Amino acid sequence: MLEAEANAISGVRARIGESFVSAVERLTACPGLVVVMGIGKTGFIAQRLSATLASTGVPSIYLHPAEAAHGDLGRVSARDVVLALSNSGATEEILRLLPSLRRLGTPLVAVTGDGRSPLAERAEVVIDIGHIDEPGPMGLVPTASSAALQAVCDALAMTLVKHRQLTAEEYAFLHPGGKLNRAVQRVRDLMRGGDANPLVHETAMLSETVVVMTSTPGRPGAANVVDDSGRLVGIFTDGDLRRLVKRGPLDFETPTRKVMTREPRRVGTEELVLTAAAVMRESQVDQLPVVDEKDVPVGLLDVQDLLAARFV
Repeated sequence: MLEAEANAISGVRARIGESFVSAVERLTACPGLVVVMGIGKTGFIAQRLSATLASTGVPSIYLHPAEAAHGDLGRVSARDVVLALSNSGATEEILRLLPSLRRLGTPLVAVTGDGRSPLAERAEVVIDIGHIDEPGPMGLVPTASSAALQAVCDALAMTLVKHRQLTAEEYAFLHPGGKLNRAVQRVRDLMRGGDANPLVHETAMLSETVVVMTSTPGRPGAANVVDDSGRLVGIFTDGDLRRLVKRGPLDFETPTRKVMTREPRRVGTEELVLTAAAVMRESQVDQLPVVDEKDVPVGLLDVQDLLAARFV
């Protein structure tokens, strides 16, 4: 069985050529939706292809041919491209839609096992995977042909990704709840910036710094300490405050520069959050200053934010 499916896919590879290129060009130039159709087991492959296209930034929907004949064809316009999958090329539910698609002016791309079928004859572009013998005792259950059709659909989707030069960041943007998104997320996307960035001057009294730490939105429990030029020279945290209290009587009139942690670890806005999380674990700190190219603190990365985003 596995050998038969592998041979089927290998055979299709030798068959497709210019028609595959033409199909990719059609789909790339589509200003609307890629409407994928199929029914039965082929319908599941069509649904998967549509989902793959959408997940890679190609607007796409799956349209059930039977439902399309009862009003769902209204989802389709001349701006779209219909990508119809049918091993036989004679699927009745799809064929009955073709006159309506022609009236709409919607281009039709077909992927079929019969290049002379009614579907192929009416399509602008035809990817002919050829007749594929099905393994198994009856030779009727679509297995090898389904494997070949799935492989062609995957090849279409991945060629589109390559042609459109989709980046990992763009792909991750479409998967905000996935592990991949976390893998490429940048510090700028998670840091506390703007009004939530706790800043104090190094000459500020400790009392002022504590007020900033507790009154800044989000109560970060830390403050980025800057000099006259606005560059980062230190950080003061709740942990520093607790250690000072343990030593004895605390003078809140002390300048922050005398009690801050000098030359703290820091990260840039374009660093991966995963990299910043590793720095925090290595340094055993809960807050990390975020600086720009001039070493000016533009934000603060807090371990609580990493926990909420499931980075740690």
